[in-house]
Amino acid sequence: MARPKTPILTRRGIRAAALALVDRDGLEGLSMRKLAQELEVQAASLYSHYKTKDELLADIANEIMADVDVSGFSGGDWRHGLVTWARSYRAALAAHPNLVPVIAVGPGLRDQALQRADAIHGGLVSAGWPPRHATMIGASTKYLVVGAAINSFARGFSDDVQVYRDRYPNLFQAHRLAEHAAEIDAESFELALESFLAGLDRLYEKVREDRADR
Repeated sequence: MARPKTPILTRRGIRAAALALVDRDGLEGLSMRKLAQELEVQAASLYSHYKTKDELLADIANEIMADVDVSGFSGGDWRHGLVTWARSYRAALAAHPNLVPVIAVGPGLRDQALQRADAIHGGLVSAGWPPRHATMIGASTKYLVVGAAINSFARGFSDDVQVYRDRYPNLFQAHRLAEHAAEIDAESFELALESFLAGLDRLYEKVREDRADR
């Protein structure tokens, strides 16, 4: 009787299985041993492709973030660049919320992350923002996006009307929030983004005026 064939492992296949595991069970549910079980191989087989779980997670993060669009900064329109980046960044995080703690860390020495940071910073400076402001705008946008991705505001409320009816009269409709969570989260993000951009518009005019007065 022929022996069963050992599944052929590829880095791409390992990443896909690991991501599915994280999506299902959370970051704490991922281990090389458990991943090996999912792939029906020995854990030692994984280590010939990835030396550590952290290396695997970093590679998964790079793959997900490859879809984040920073091309809008190349045309000189900093506002368009920020909107395109922020929306695509949020979409990438929203697709895999359990991986947000990994994706949201600083670029470190990851080439793809540094390329994005370079495009964002360069696009802002080229559009007329001072380097210091460009750095803070990049950081502030990240705070906005990651904050929106960490948890759903609407899903934080119970759908039991009695929880609010007697003790919290101003929240008498709060039991309905969870039902409309996706809509509320999306529209709330857009409100925050537009408010942020409106503030930046005013600051940009001030920066230009200050430069003209020199």
